[in-house]
Amino acid sequence: MAPTNSSDTPEIVHAKSHPIVRINSKRLEHSPYVDKYANEQTIFAIYAKRLYPVSLGEDVIEHYWKLRRDVMLYDTPEKPIDIQGPDAVALLERVFTRRIDDLKTWRARYAIACTPQGGIIMDGVLIRLAEDHFWYVEANGEFESWLMAYADGLDVTVSDPKSRVLQIQGPRALDVLADATNGQVPDNFAYFHAGMFELGGQEVLVSRTGWTGEMGVEIYGNRNLDHSALWDHIIESGKAHGMAFGTGGSMGLRRVEAGILDYDTDIDSSMTPYAAGLGDFVDLSKTEFVGREALFNADKNRRLFGLVTASGIPRVGSTVLDGDKKVGNMKVGDWSPTLEKGIGYVLFDQSGASQDSWLGQSLTLCDIEGEHHDCEIVSLPFYDADKKIPRGLEVAEI
Repeated sequence: MAPTNSSDTPEIVHAKSHPIVRINSKRLEHSPYVDKYANEQTIFAIYAKRLYPVSLGEDVIEHYWKLRRDVMLYDTPEKPIDIQGPDAVALLERVFTRRIDDLKTWRARYAIACTPQGGIIMDGVLIRLAEDHFWYVEANGEFESWLMAYADGLDVTVSDPKSRVLQIQGPRALDVLADATNGQVPDNFAYFHAGMFELGGQEVLVSRTGWTGEMGVEIYGNRNLDHSALWDHIIESGKAHGMAFGTGGSMGLRRVEAGILDYDTDIDSSMTPYAAGLGDFVDLSKTEFVGREALFNADKNRRLFGLVTASGIPRVGSTVLDGDKKVGNMKVGDWSPTLEKGIGYVLFDQSGASQDSWLGQSLTLCDIEGEHHDCEIVSLPFYDADKKIPRGLEVAEI
């Protein structure tokens, strides 16, 4: 919610390309941690029917570099869904485009669900807690009712565990977690692993995942948690490591660099996984799942690519030209402090003649002010393609 004046007319503030207006939070879920950080400058956005902070009036670039060099704490709006019962695997195999039955317990996996027409209806991270028990951490949208509909005839329960997710991200994230758990974290707690750990006397689920492309963990509360005590414990554990609290500003900037897609911003039900460059997460050898027939017959070429420009910022509303012809629209964009260039995701109006035919092309960016800039089409992510940074295999030179 943006700061407002005292008149009856909502104050409208423009932050980059997004107008900010005053809203009523009725039917929207506040974070249990909001009182720990909210101030008069706090601006909230809505994601999965949850309010989350996108600005506290902080220096976003300062927090970006702290994320890259040290460690940051974020209150994020992802929404876990609980799926358990004898037919839990059968339900998940039915709705997801990749195999689920071979996911090991205490492991996580990125998984996409599609409509019968092959469009992406949801993406997120699936965590296996037991043979018949999973949490699916959904992105923006409504997926719980979708799972319930496809659970018809199956012995499975789909429910909301009322979990709010905190992310600790950055090179020192595991050091903070080690202090917060009093040394419980094993040496083999690797990327996309998960486990139950005691933090300040409370047991919580933790996964080696995140939304920044940096090393990090996500901490999942539950409805019975003393959230205030958990927050205080994490903050205390992070003091020795210089941890700061940040918002979607620095996190969102880093996720674009990392090539992480945001559902309903970069991808949606109008796009197939192939168009989004997510074809590796579709397993057509599975005999049956929602959307399989449509995906089997779909164009397998990509339409979503990275764009780099040295002189402009490719924000939403910018277009991409091939000569005088518009060929694509920017889905998201910003200035990369690491690359010192404007970067973003461009969705081309049509796929190229081959999977990578747009790659390497020199085109023109027409920004939201109408200015033209030379640009190049690249693959995603913009750097660290092998994800060595979040795996802890390499610390990038900064």
